[in-house]
Amino acid sequence: MYWSLSVSNWLTLLFAILSLGFLVRIFIIFHDCGHGSFLKSRRANDIVGFIAGVVTFTPYLHWSWQHAIHHGTSGDLDRRGSGDLWTLTVQEYLEASRWKRFAYRMARNPFCLFIVGPFVVFIVIQRFPSPKAPPRQRNSVAWTNLALLGVACAMSLAFGVTEFLLIQLSITTIVGAVGIWLFYVQHQFEGVYWERGAKWDYTAAAMQGSSFYKLPRILQWLTGNIGFHHIHHLSPRIPELQAAEVSRMPSRSSRRSRRDAVTSLASLPLRLWDERGKTWSGIGRCGTSAG
Repeated sequence: MYWSLSVSNWLTLLFAILSLGFLVRIFIIFHDCGHGSFLKSRRANDIVGFIAGVVTFTPYLHWSWQHAIHHGTSGDLDRRGSGDLWTLTVQEYLEASRWKRFAYRMARNPFCLFIVGPFVVFIVIQRFPSPKAPPRQRNSVAWTNLALLGVACAMSLAFGVTEFLLIQLSITTIVGAVGIWLFYVQHQFEGVYWERGAKWDYTAAAMQGSSFYKLPRILQWLTGNIGFHHIHHLSPRIPELQAAEVSRMPSRSSRRSRRDAVTSLASLPLRLWDERGKTWSGIGRCGTSAG
């Protein structure tokens, strides 16, 4: 990408797009290390996970801690907020302040979510630990930031500050947009599972609350079988890289949540969860009282 800058910025952008597949697959390896399922040794998983985390601008132990909470609370309306997309119910939106409604609309806007979002998430938010994180997980953010500072300094000295920023930000924007989309489509679709804590069921949340995202074979390989997300949520110790092997006979619930590259676009207008109808609702359909 550095050498292509002397030819054309468009050629550099093409290489950024090509880097997409490699970084998405590295992130899947990072993800599986966090579940202790990529390698047999926990220490080996932690070493590979840390390195992959630096490459993907994500603190390994801190992200894995948040992601474990996500697995234990996915689909539970009473335990939202850790490692998942900001989701409000219709009633919560109607009762929210004008500022909170505005912030929610921005957070759910496709431009903000997939274009601005990658920069905010991977460059800004991932640099700061959660106040609730244990000390080891908080320290992992500091160590990752230190490693990234070293990489940025080395790359800037080798290529130049402007060149490094141009290359890195283009990669972060493109790869981050696809990464956020893959996460978005896994839990945002009609028929998804949401229940209050008293009625919440782990198996139902896994099989009905996670999608089966059917991709072409080459994309399935590059994304590390992340589309078989219902299998992964059913048993997190099953690596994403092997999820396809244990999904030879999809259940009725996985067929209902099956999506492909075209049908998944229908999830873009989904904004608010209607608890009464157990379906999604657009913000515009909540009535004028919502502003």
